[in-house]
Amino acid sequence: MEVITVPPHSVRGGFNERIAVKPLFQSLSCSKCSKNNSYWLDSRCLGYTGNCIPPPLLLGRSLQSPAESSKAWTPKEVVLYEIPTEPGEKKDVSQLLPPAYSPRYVEAAWYSWWVREGFFKPEYQTKLPQATGETFSMCIPPPNVTGSLHIGHALTVAIQDALVRWHRMCGDQVLWVPGSDHAGIATQAVVEKQLWKERGVRRHELNREEFLREVWKWKEEKGGEISEQLQALGASLDWDRECFTMDAGSSVAVTEAFVRLYEAGLLYRSQQLVNWSCALRSAISDIEVESRPLPGRTELRLPGCPTPVSFGLLVSVAFPVDGEPEVVVGTTRPETLPGDVAVAVHPGDSRYTHLHGRQLRHPLTGQLLPLITDSAVQPHVGTGAVKVTPAHSPADAELGARHGLSPLSVIAEDGTMTSLCGDWLQGLHRFVAREKIMSALRERGLFRGLQNHPMVLPICSRSGDVVEYLLKSQWFVRCQEMGARAAQAVESGALELSPSFHQKNWQHWFSHIGDWCVSRQLWWGHRIPAYLVVGEHTKEDCWVVGRTEAEARKIAAELTGKPGTELTLHRDPDVLDTWFSSALFPFAALGWPQETPDLARFYPLSLLETGSDLLLFWVGRMVMLGTQLTGQLPFSKVLLHSMVRDRQGRKMSKSLGNVLDPRDIISGAELQPRLLARQPHRHLPPRFSLWLQRKDFPHGIPECGTDALRFALCSHGALGGDLHLSVSEVLSSRHFCNKIWNALRFVLNALGEKFVPQPTEELSPSSPMDAWILSRLAHAAWECERGFLARELSLITRALHHFWLHSLCDVYLEAVKPVLSHSPHAPGPPQVLFSCADVGLRLLAPLMPFLAEELWQRLPRRPGGRSAPSICVAPYPIARSLEHWRQPELEQRFSRVQEAVQALRALRATYQLTKARPRGEMGPGFLSPCRTKGWRRSGVSQSGARRCRMGREAGSPALTLTVALSSSVLLQSSEPGEQGLFEAFLEPLGTLGHCAAVGLLPPGVAVPSGWAQAALGDTAQVYMELQVTGADWRGREGCWEEGKGRVRESEEKGMARGVRQAADEADAGGTEKPEPSLFFRRAWWSPGPSCPC
Repeated sequence: MEVITVPPHSVRGGFNERIAVKPLFQSLSCSKCSKNNSYWLDSRCLGYTGNCIPPPLLLGRSLQSPAESSKAWTPKEVVLYEIPTEPGEKKDVSQLLPPAYSPRYVEAAWYSWWVREGFFKPEYQTKLPQATGETFSMCIPPPNVTGSLHIGHALTVAIQDALVRWHRMCGDQVLWVPGSDHAGIATQAVVEKQLWKERGVRRHELNREEFLREVWKWKEEKGGEISEQLQALGASLDWDRECFTMDAGSSVAVTEAFVRLYEAGLLYRSQQLVNWSCALRSAISDIEVESRPLPGRTELRLPGCPTPVSFGLLVSVAFPVDGEPEVVVGTTRPETLPGDVAVAVHPGDSRYTHLHGRQLRHPLTGQLLPLITDSAVQPHVGTGAVKVTPAHSPADAELGARHGLSPLSVIAEDGTMTSLCGDWLQGLHRFVAREKIMSALRERGLFRGLQNHPMVLPICSRSGDVVEYLLKSQWFVRCQEMGARAAQAVESGALELSPSFHQKNWQHWFSHIGDWCVSRQLWWGHRIPAYLVVGEHTKEDCWVVGRTEAEARKIAAELTGKPGTELTLHRDPDVLDTWFSSALFPFAALGWPQETPDLARFYPLSLLETGSDLLLFWVGRMVMLGTQLTGQLPFSKVLLHSMVRDRQGRKMSKSLGNVLDPRDIISGAELQPRLLARQPHRHLPPRFSLWLQRKDFPHGIPECGTDALRFALCSHGALGGDLHLSVSEVLSSRHFCNKIWNALRFVLNALGEKFVPQPTEELSPSSPMDAWILSRLAHAAWECERGFLARELSLITRALHHFWLHSLCDVYLEAVKPVLSHSPHAPGPPQVLFSCADVGLRLLAPLMPFLAEELWQRLPRRPGGRSAPSICVAPYPIARSLEHWRQPELEQRFSRVQEAVQALRALRATYQLTKARPRGEMGPGFLSPCRTKGWRRSGVSQSGARRCRMGREAGSPALTLTVALSSSVLLQSSEPGEQGLFEAFLEPLGTLGHCAAVGLLPPGVAVPSGWAQAALGDTAQVYMELQVTGADWRGREGCWEEGKGRVRESEEKGMARGVRQAADEADAGGTEKPEPSLFFRRAWWSPGPSCPC
């Protein structure tokens, strides 16, 4: 606690001088005039007459600088559930609740019991009393089997599970399908690294079957981590229907889809430009291409390249023209110069009009190249002349196709230069060849300069290599027709995207969609069911597609007119893009292409919920293929949540090292070694990684628990902008959990062992306070229902937080304590407490399933009827069933009572009265004078006395002042109705206002003198009596003279007068007696000289 010390010279001129405490009181403002220059303690703005009510004096608070305010998390006592319980058995709840909330205790044993009892299966839900006969189905976006879930996945799970649990409690037949994706590129890369590290073996040293056995072995050993994380997050998935995109059922679905698309003319093989990763030696999808903006010259280290490579530079190269001035062309990729087949200019560019139809000489080979004109060229960029390389640029490929130019491939699959470049470049790494080409240009005098050039560099997110555009013969899906149907579905309203602003991106993407390359040069994945017929001498390769080789052979025989047994078929070694199998997930997971009961019952899905970053690459492809293959949309509603970013606003990325494992937030993690052990960014230097951790988590990550994490994630408006999550927010939710925990401990203690709950419909409030809290509970149920229907979970979290914290804990529980302390007490409040706990926990259950289950299981059961075995399947409170509790008028009137409570608390805070002792009180923070040490803030003894301990060292003389105060309150209103309102709530008003007694002062009656007052608007006033009931001055040598007498009691009303008299009686004839009125006035905050108060 901060101690205020003023040097002795500050009081040398007597007690009327100001006491400067500027370093401790900067930026305080007067509550009436809002001046911010109040850095002093003086005798102005006291609030004695009610003209200006100062804010509470901060002597009783710990004052810190902003840098000091971020204290280390103090670890809480971890309470463990140690009762022997077999997995799947119900948790023992016969013991008393621990004194404080402990996530590990709460979350133990429940999940395995939920699974064993079958609560998450749709078959169980048909037996519920509240069963509606409706279905609700969803599938989890299948995470990659290679990794672990990060905080973005946790957001998806929190939102989906809240919706699923709500529908289940409402009586719907719910199916939530779990699954994982085989992640072709990522998984193969992981296994290849492991083979090299453990056995020193490269993939190509094994045959395909041997390598795939190693991958499956790795998957069985490491693939269960995601399931463990989902269970830790409380995801209520039907694990008996778990799907993996490489299992037998999925493989059948993928093959069937490929064949049907081929037979419909929507799949074809062609040579086109594809995104190529030279490090992986495979084509990659658009979503695996990271567009990295470069402001100018930037050096990057790339896989397979011995030295750093510079990007963001524009190289100017001269193309000679016979008999004419040269044409200077700018390029950021000089390594592709050997593949140039033309130079293009804009037809309206007057600088090159005289060269139309002419030919230029290639600066490296001397071959003649045509100068062509095309309106796609931007004349204002660079020199206005561009080289055309159709084999290595998508834009150049389109331009070359328009002008009939033949592409020239000069970069191979492994990133080296091909034989078409000549012997001097063949076999060199493309970026090594770049430097050699630039040296050759300088030697030939055709190099014209180098300058910084902002650009966007395509990077492979899987390997970190620069993406090349290569011409490859691949399988492509025609997307225009299917894309048009997907766009029409949104435009017509058949497919609803939420939030609706995503519709613009959807329509734009599908209006410009190109064909989809689905070939991948990998071993791990769904092998393409296409076969090359060998030995047929035709201009083009002869390919056939079949579900099996026998079917393909039969088709080849019909195509060639030869017996199938005489034909040689070679199956395509490539596999399909992982996104192809993921696009089939909504119906393949339900058994398609077979007509299964699940497919008939639960398809189309009721809702798809996922991150907004997957809208086009996954959601769009699911809509295209689902509509084409099943004849109907795979879902009619899409809910898209925002991206999760760190507190600096950065995207969660392994390359940045800011990815959070949800388990570290749930269980807590020290800075070392646990966070380092979980690091996904091992390519970063260890010192840099540790620096990142210390910056984001200077004290490690505190244990927050699953429920707190879920609640914090859902509390954001996840349907709007990006979500910036900090651990402190989750920690705040843990404190909210603790508040609920303590509230239920209070409720259970108040109910006792013999309590018998009344049916909800029979509960009738017996007091205005009971009626108010039940109305607030019904309002919370209405808000939660509205939030779930709108799928805006932040509305629900706000409603629950407000009810539990502000309505129940802060108001009703405090107000009802005196009532419950009477013996015997009225039967109404316990019944109300039970209903608040029961209904409140059921409202909370979809978001905080573990805490809700732990507490709900301990509530008494209502007699008769069938009780739900778990809160998971208990009926969710329906707003209309609680409508008889709603009293909006009462809530509005009670807000006036709360204003009075706030005014009373403000007065008590102004005069530093504690809330712990309504009678015989003593306000904290008094300043005491001392001759030797000046002014110091007094301490507090256990008896409530204020003691100023001011010696130069231990045992030095000290002065002790003890003052006891009591307060009574009168309310006066000029409105008769308001007077009656206050009369109905007098007892809770006194309890909540921490006052000794509360009464009503009739309108027009004069107020006793010396009472503090506060205005409640224009119609009401609050008056507080401040009475000194005792004062005691004691001194030792070095402060005042010894022999001070003791004052037994002062009957004078008003603190200033009472203390003056007490001091006079105690110090009659003292030579350095302080003036008590000014002495105590200095204890209150007051504004500076410019304050008009």
